[in-house]
Amino acid sequence: MTASAPKIPNFSMVLETENLETADFEGIIRSLASLEHQDISPKQANEVWLIESGDLPPDLLKRLLNRFPWIKTYPAPSEITYYEAKMLGAKLATGEIIVYFDSDCIYQTNWLKNILTPFSDSDIQIVAGETKTRGDDPYGTAMTLIYIFPPFSSQTQLSKTSQYFLNNVAFRRELLLNYPILTEIELYRGNCVIHAHSLRSSGYSIWKQPQAKATHAPPENFSHFFWRFLLIGYDYYWQKQVLSKAQFKQDIDNTVFGTSGKLQAFSERVKAIQSSPRHLFNLPLAVPIVITALMLILIGYIITLINPNYLLRLYTNITK
Repeated sequence: MTASAPKIPNFSMVLETENLETADFEGIIRSLASLEHQDISPKQANEVWLIESGDLPPDLLKRLLNRFPWIKTYPAPSEITYYEAKMLGAKLATGEIIVYFDSDCIYQTNWLKNILTPFSDSDIQIVAGETKTRGDDPYGTAMTLIYIFPPFSSQTQLSKTSQYFLNNVAFRRELLLNYPILTEIELYRGNCVIHAHSLRSSGYSIWKQPQAKATHAPPENFSHFFWRFLLIGYDYYWQKQVLSKAQFKQDIDNTVFGTSGKLQAFSERVKAIQSSPRHLFNLPLAVPIVITALMLILIGYIITLINPNYLLRLYTNITK
């Protein structure tokens, strides 16, 4: 007798357009297209919310809605932040599970099924997939070494992890509404790191599903590269400030913010490079890009150390 397939809970999906301030507009089409032929169709969702804050040109929005009629749009204020938009989607959603995805990611065809299946266990509250940076040219090799997202692991089984990326994660809606992502803190993109620590401190496990895979675009142009790595330095400063509070001190040294955590994360990326002939071939041209990115992170950190709110406010004034 064959085992029955795990029951898939009812679910909602959430995407926002705030992320498009630095992304390729066509990226959102590619992202949604990668969901069209999933093993579990997004049409089976209670709803697929697009939190639209005016970042999409009207003609592109119309084209998008014509091609993907299963999307529901919700108009949001133009000043809404990335995390505010994500939490607004959680409040609008009616599904038991909320699945988050982003416009700059492309998802493997079994991604949705793999990220939902673990919720057949009623004890599981959060499931994080794996996201890596796209690109097999020298720039892609550099981003594999230095950008936010690590290479895919060789794992195949569900296991506990310390963090998640909001472009590839699912929550039980009740948990997320009871323990929301903080939106008031002075961060650009690091709120989910704080949220992960808060959840773990409250006794919840974050489960990694390595078979729920997505690829993320690297910074699209020089301006995006420049600001993104400066703001990584900015976020490092503020994340350390928040995580140094008493409730987080017990496990900070085991994260990427502790020295051992940083070294371990970097050594894992170097191993991934070593196992890829293409990346090894690209390495001489990738190293200068990595050094430039590291310098920008350091500069961003030092500027924020001197003037804690300056960089984000400057960036917001430039881009809004």
